[in-house]
Amino acid sequence: MVASVSIHPVDLHVGMRLRLRRRELKITQTDLARHLGISFQQVQKYERGMNRLSASRLYEIAGLLRVGVGYFFEGFEGVSTNGGRTSA
Repeated sequence: MVASVSIHPVDLHVGMRLRLRRRELKITQTDLARHLGISFQQVQKYERGMNRLSASRLYEIAGLLRVGVGYFFEGFEGVSTNGGRTSA
């Protein structure tokens, strides 16, 4: 039996923002992966939200893409100011 994959909306949004910024800078997945010391397949998984980015990896990527960490969360509707919790 294959388990269904549930992608958290935050992971999906962060991945979409990663892909958007990478493309804006005309950086390939392979080039980004090389700078991070990972495979391009791992970059694909980040961009699709299949694998979560750790805080340290997100910080590293933000530096490479010349944006602040907050860039990846811009436009996400579920983020609130109530201690990091989203409203149901």
